[in-house]
Amino acid sequence: MVRLGVVALLVLAIAAPFGLYPIFLMKALCFALFASAFNLLLGYGGLLSFGHAAFFGGAAYVTAHVVKVMGWPPELGLIAGTAFAAVLGLCFGWLAIRRQGIYFAMVTLALAQMLYFVALEAKFTHGEDGIQAVPRGKFLGLFDLSDTFTMYYFVLAIVVLAFWLIYRTVHSPFGQVLKAIRENEPRAISLGYRVDHYKLLAFTLSAGLAGLAGSTKALVFQLASLTDVDWRMSGQVVLMTLVGGVGTIFGPLVGAFILVTMENYLAQFGSWVTVIQGLIFVVCVLTFRKGVVGEIGELIRRAKGERQRGGGGGH
Repeated sequence: MVRLGVVALLVLAIAAPFGLYPIFLMKALCFALFASAFNLLLGYGGLLSFGHAAFFGGAAYVTAHVVKVMGWPPELGLIAGTAFAAVLGLCFGWLAIRRQGIYFAMVTLALAQMLYFVALEAKFTHGEDGIQAVPRGKFLGLFDLSDTFTMYYFVLAIVVLAFWLIYRTVHSPFGQVLKAIRENEPRAISLGYRVDHYKLLAFTLSAGLAGLAGSTKALVFQLASLTDVDWRMSGQVVLMTLVGGVGTIFGPLVGAFILVTMENYLAQFGSWVTVIQGLIFVVCVLTFRKGVVGEIGELIRRAKGERQRGGGGGH
């Protein structure tokens, strides 16, 4: 059933731009990858970061700069942005994992705000104007990304590969150790695991994937701006993950599409969009404690359990 579901999603994603606005879909895919990267840290590592916008926006600035100013092709721009985010995540993580709980979250927020002020004051970022008119270029010198449909399938391929990497990571021995640390860190230490190393590796991987999402978004919208590194962006990715379902593979994907759709169709309400999002968030927290995908999964497990008990009682 899971494989059939994945195949159905892929077919739907391939056909989607013929029925929906491709730019909207690309934005949703970028945020889905961003939320999935964040979920890798929170859902499987148990680490709540309020500073993931630093990796998302920082990578967007790097990619926009090297592509527009230095003339790099888009694939090298994505690699540069992702590498920058991973290195930044390594540095931030080395400092942040020394604390736990709310102190960890506050350290990540403080570090992210430092990067925000760098982006505001640095010359190459152009301050509040951001880096605009970023050329999409040609992928491998063959595929012209200025074509909307070509760009969409390029973004889709990136997101699918990143999701596959996240899935393999979660279901690897490394992912199992992460879950053990999340559930009972003292016991993981007693079993001989070097907990801080696992946390740092998870933080770095999450930051790199968040950077890949930010770099891709910079190419899609041909823009890197202060909005990408603002603390509100960190809050938005937390909201996406919680609404979709923390600790689930497809939860962040669903949460990202829900929030991006809300922003798109509720834009006519202006600043009231945030109020409406807040109300929906409160309702989701009160009624869907495990998120949309988490609650659906729980219903399926309950149904399976009832069928098994019913089948057993008939013998």
